[in-house]
This record gives sequence, C-alpha cells and structure tokens, in this order.
Amino acid sequence: MPDQASAAASLPQGLSSQEAAARLAQDGPNQLPGSAPKSTAAILREVLTEPMFLMLLAAGGTYLALGDRGEALFLLGSVAVIIAITLLQERRTQRALEALRDLSAPRALVVRDGAEQRIAGREVVCGDLLVLHEGDRIAADALLLDGQLEVDESLLTGESVPVAKLPAAQLFASTVVTRGVGLARVQATAGRTAVGRIGADLAATEAPPSPLQQRSRRLVRALGALALLLAVAQVLLGWWWNGRPLLDSLLSGIALAMALLPEEIPVILTVFLALGAWRIAQLQVLTRRITAVETLGAITVLAVDKTGTLTQNRMAVTGLVTPARHWHAEGAAELPEDFHRLVEFAMLATPGDPFDPMEQAIQRFGHDWLRGTEHVHDGREPVFEYALSGEILAMTRVYTSTAPALHLLATKGAPEAVADLCHLDEARRGAIRAQVEALAECGLRVLGVACGRWTGQPGRAQAWPPSQHDFDFEFLGLLALADPPRPEVPEALAQCRAAGVRVVMMTGDHPATARAIARQVGLSERPEVLTGGDLEALDDATLRERLRRVDLCARLKPAHKLRLVQLLRAEGAVVAMTGDGVNDAPALRAAHVGIAMGERGTDVAREAAALVLLKDSFAHIVAAVAQGRRIDDNLRKATRFVFAVHVPIVTLALAPTLLQWPALLLPVHIVLLQLLIDPACAIVFEAEPEAADLMRRPPRPVTDSPFALKALRLPLLQGLGIAALLLAAQAWLLAQGWSAAQGRAVMLGALVPCVLLLILAQRDPARPLWRRAPAANPWLRPMLAAVGLLLAALLGLPGLRDLMRVEGAGLPTLAAIAAVLALCLAWLELLRLLGPGRAARRRRPC
Repeated sequence: MPDQASAAASLPQGLSSQEAAARLAQDGPNQLPGSAPKSTAAILREVLTEPMFLMLLAAGGTYLALGDRGEALFLLGSVAVIIAITLLQERRTQRALEALRDLSAPRALVVRDGAEQRIAGREVVCGDLLVLHEGDRIAADALLLDGQLEVDESLLTGESVPVAKLPAAQLFASTVVTRGVGLARVQATAGRTAVGRIGADLAATEAPPSPLQQRSRRLVRALGALALLLAVAQVLLGWWWNGRPLLDSLLSGIALAMALLPEEIPVILTVFLALGAWRIAQLQVLTRRITAVETLGAITVLAVDKTGTLTQNRMAVTGLVTPARHWHAEGAAELPEDFHRLVEFAMLATPGDPFDPMEQAIQRFGHDWLRGTEHVHDGREPVFEYALSGEILAMTRVYTSTAPALHLLATKGAPEAVADLCHLDEARRGAIRAQVEALAECGLRVLGVACGRWTGQPGRAQAWPPSQHDFDFEFLGLLALADPPRPEVPEALAQCRAAGVRVVMMTGDHPATARAIARQVGLSERPEVLTGGDLEALDDATLRERLRRVDLCARLKPAHKLRLVQLLRAEGAVVAMTGDGVNDAPALRAAHVGIAMGERGTDVAREAAALVLLKDSFAHIVAAVAQGRRIDDNLRKATRFVFAVHVPIVTLALAPTLLQWPALLLPVHIVLLQLLIDPACAIVFEAEPEAADLMRRPPRPVTDSPFALKALRLPLLQGLGIAALLLAAQAWLLAQGWSAAQGRAVMLGALVPCVLLLILAQRDPARPLWRRAPAANPWLRPMLAAVGLLLAALLGLPGLRDLMRVEGAGLPTLAAIAAVLALCLAWLELLRLLGPGRAARRRRPC
C-alpha cells in the first residue's frame, strides 16, 4: 500500500505559473460573452432622449425665436454640463459594478506549480488541473483524470438526474458536481466550451427591476404625465387669460414641466444601490444581486448556522469515548491502544483529502496520534460509498480486503443514526445518549463511528445493498470535536437585539451542542430547542406557534430549513438565512436574503444566494445589515429632499400665471438650480454617515415605500412652507413697488441657499440645522462653497444677472433675501420641533 509521500508524488504537477500566464494572454479570460459596460455613445444616446434634455432644446429654441441668444446659449451650454455630470455618475457606478463582478466571479481550485491554488474562474486556462469537490461549479470543459463524480448537467441537457462520471469522462463548464471528488484536465475555456457555443444568453440575462425600482418608474411616469398636462394648461392660461405673448407663455410652461419632472429619482436608485453594494463589499460581504441591498434594511429574522458563522470553524478532535473508557486530548502524551481502532475507522470513513473542516480535523488527528502504526491507510480508496442523506444522517465507505469477496465498512455520522445502524438495544442506546448529552452540554460536536464486514461480489451475481441498514455494524465509540465561538459574536448579537432583529440558530448539530454554544455567545435565554424530529411531527399551524417562542433549531435537514424559512415568511418576517451546502440552495432562494458562506460554501450555495460572505463571520452579516440600513436611510433622505426642493420650484413656476404676476422662474433658472440639486441627490446624500441610533431602531416594514404619502408628508410641508414664504415676500415686494427683476433677484437669492437648508433639514431631525456638523459628510463643505459661489455670481456678475433677468444686489435686496431666509429657517425649525424631530430627540441617547 503506498504511503502518503509517494501518493502525493504520483499526482500530476499541473501547469507552472509562467505557462498559465502565457496561455491566458494567448486565449483570453475564461468567461462567457456578457453584457458589456455602457459605452460613452450609449450614455449620450440616453441623455439625448431624456425628457429633460428635450425640454432644454425646446426652451433653447424658444429663446432663439425671441432673440435672447444669451439665454439660448446658456441652456444649450448646460447640456454639456449635464452630459459631463451623467458621464461621471455612470463611470462611478460602472466602476463599482465592475468591482463587484470581479469579486463575484466563480472560483476554481487548480493545481499549479505542484500545489493547490484557488483562483478566479476567468483565470483558468487549457491544460489546468481542476480539483473538484461536491458543490463545485465546473469552470471549463475538462477530461476527468481521477476520482468518481456525479454531475448535474441539466443546464445543458434538461435532464434533472445527475450523471455518473468515471475517469476519461467528459465534464462540461457550468455544470455542478453533486457528489464525489475528482481531478480533471481543462480542454476548452470561454466561448469554446459547450455552454459557450450554445450562446451568451445566460451571461447576458439581466435581473428584473426590484419593487423599489418598479414603484419609482410608476411615480416618474405619473409625474411626467402630470407635468405635461400642467405645462399645457400653463401655456394656455398665460396666453389666453393673462394675455402674455405665446412664446413667453411657452417658456413658462416649459419651466413648469422642468420643475415637476423628478428626473433625480432614477439617478438616486441607480447610484445608491450600486455604490451601496460596493460599500458592503468593503465589509467582506459580496452582493450578487443588487436588489438585495434594498431588503437588508428590512430584515427582521437572521437564520444562521452554528458552525463557521457563530463559531470559528477550526475543528479539532478533543476527546474519544468507547464503551469502556474516555480519553481527553488535552495534556495527553499518547493515545491508548484501546482507541486506535476507533480513530482508524473514523479516518477510513473520511475522504483522504477532505473539504469539510470537521473531516479535515479527523484526518489531522489520526495522522498526529497514529503516526507510524498500521492503522493509517493513506492512499486506500473505497470501492463504494453511501452518502449522508436526509433519511440516514451517516455515511459509509466500503473497502476491499485481502479476501476477494470480503469488504470492510467504515461509518461515521450522528450518534443516534450510527447507533440505529448498529441495531443496538435500548439500554445501550440510552448509555450512548447520556454520553452524547454530557459532551454536547460542553458545546462539543459529537460523531458516532462504527465498522462492519460484508461478504459479496457486486457486479457479478449481485448488486450493492440499496441501504446502509442492510449491513451489520459494530459500534466503536464517539468522537468529540470542539469549535470555539468567534469572539466578536456576542457584541454582534447584542447589536441585533438592539436593532429589533431576531436571531434563530438552524444547525444540524445535537440540541445540547446548539444550546451550549447559544449560551456561550448570548444568542438566547430560552432553553427550548426545536429538532428536526419535532418538525416532522408538527403541522404548519402548530409549528408556527412553536416557532414564536424558540430560537434554537437543531438536528435539521435541508428540507427542514426550507420549511422553517417558508413559515417565517408566512408569518410576515423578512428572513435572511445562511447556508453553505448544495442542499441549502432551496432555502437560500426561499429567504428574502440568502447569505452563502464564501470560505467553506459550495458554488451552488453561492449562486443561489443574494449575498456571499468573503469571511464566514456572523459579525460581517450584522455589519452588512447596518450598512443596508444606512443605504436605505440615505436613499429616503435623498428622496425627501427631492420632493421638498421641487415643491417651491413648482410653486414659483405655476403661481405667477394663476396670480397674473410676471414670471418668477424661467427655464434658465431651473437649470441653474439643477446644478445644485443633482449633485446633492447623487453625491452628498450617498456619502451621509449612518445615524447614531440606526441600529437601535426597529426594522422598517418591507412594504414601506419612500414614495408613500406618509413618508413625504414632512418634506412636502417643508417645501410648501418655503413656497408660501417666497410668494408672500414677492407679494409684499410688488406692493412696495419693486420691479419684476428686483423681485426675481430676491426669490432666486433666497431659493439657492434654501437648497442647502433643505439638505440640512433631511440629515438629522433631532438636531437644529445649525448644529448638524458638516464635518461628518465630506461633501457638505463643497456644497456649501458651491452655494456661496453661485449666489455671489448670480448677484454680482453683470453678465449672469442679465442672463437671469435679475437686478444687482444692493442693500435692500440683500436685506430682503436675509429676511426671507430667516423666515424659511424658522419654518423648518418649527416643523422639526412639532414633527418627527420631537420623537427623535426623545429617543436620542445621552
């Protein structure tokens, strides 16, 4: 029998790094043709077909017809500015999305320079050796060199039954290994693979719009239709009722339509969600579906596995138990002979190069304590395997022996399942249960180990028995494995409690182990544990009632997790769930936010999930939830600002026609204001830091829309109040004999700083406007400088004054602007004192 060193030496060495780099340069990256980033020409086409752009052209043409070349050139010149801003925003968003695509690219385990390396799937080249495990998505077309696999090829064939693969079999890119371990040599990559020849439709498919995006599109369409109707009414009223020239009335109508169109809303959603996903990636959490960013802020239940999420996933065998005695690794100098057979069959029941951390711990323990004995069988391969299944929580590997018809059986699994396979009497089972309970109460994971013999020659007169129950086993003992909790978990759990997020442990471990770990990390004070057996015995109504008072679920199968997620959703919970295995994929899809383990998870789980943890830690999940809440909070602030700032603009564009006043706002004024409003929406609010009490608020309802009237009541009142004050000031100025140009100077001179006031008003309802520190947001000071420069240019530059049809800023004008601003500030503060700000101040910590 070959030893470990000779077995390793006989393995192929794979390509060298230099060979791989040369082939990658020659053949190109291993990726299917997909949707390319937007080109500059495509962005220009989008801008040129926007309603706002078309209205700018119409206004520019109207100014030319009136002979106002300055205004026409200003409007047409503003098109270049708008295009430049759009390009910058698109490029920033595109960079964020490209960074996410790089992170989310499939990974592959290859042999290079004689060692296993995990690389991005796009770096796989012809000639590479792929190391394949259960749950891996095959990165390229390849030839199986060694091992036995079962592969799901339904993507290509439509056949749902996995296909058995033996050495020399063909493997295809994008198919999934459902069972086994193998080594394969890459034969084709990228578009030269079977799936690549079929077409690029899979890679180019775009996700449907999210509920928030759908609601925003409906809102923009509705407001666009309203803008068109009111603009037409404005033109007709100005022309027929007020007796204005038709072209002047047309300018007023265009200004009203421009004021009503909330073209910032789609920009906010695109920028916030894309950059939000990029920010979440900085927390070691990859967003595979951008729409998940919306849902993070509404999560009410986190359903998490124990191993690797709450614990460190650093398994180590700490103790052994046979019917006769116990042994503890700590402080031991040697392993007594009584335990050699137990460890030997535990190793035989485990793959020699395992992927699972628990199986790695078993092999590591065996090599450390049985080195130099006849009980280590490196290189010995089974002739048949019975995999762990939902019906039997144990796995058996079958080996040949010196006698041709005699086979050795090595089994490990859940102690109760192994005891059942051994057909033990109730007294012996009770003794094993007591041993398991004692170990599990210490937070240890416990496995049962058994051995057996079977006489037969499959393939001639008989087949392998259909079930593990058809064998006779001898119970050898128990292995106890420790996996210490992560030190950051207790604080993260406390954050969840403060945020109103319930944490439910869903694990396949023993109930006592789950209870012990939950006690150590402070997950729950409730000792009751719901087991997989309980689930199978309860109907949905009873289980829903039980689930309301249970935080720990143990001995779960993948189907149990799916049922629990569905029941939680039916109860109205917004569920995020973690998973890592092939069988976890249905539950990950069923959850509102599926979260796959990036370090130990399978490709299937990662592709089914919306988020992938690049570091498998519960604290990173909580950090992502906090970031999701911040993104949602800032998006709502930006939405409130858009509506608050548009109300006075719309009012000043519409009211003069109804009151038979001279026009106050013209298209050139709207464009000037948009130079402030657009960056405020897309840049300033996106960079807003999270509120101090963000993780002390309850989760928002998942149906809560930022466009609902309840959410917009305060900003609408803010905007209406400012509009009323500006109109009242204009009425007073006209009564005092001020000209239209002087009144317009006061209106614009007050409206430009009001943009900044409305930005500040949305930031923190618990603080007065002048105490909302700009230092926390890096873009507030540049915005303040931009407002100051624009105001100074508007009132101080003769050319711009003429263009905007305003008179110079004398002391009376500046005094009037200051008075109006003081009244606007007082109105915003009054609303803060009487509105949500009062409740926010009560909640604010000392």
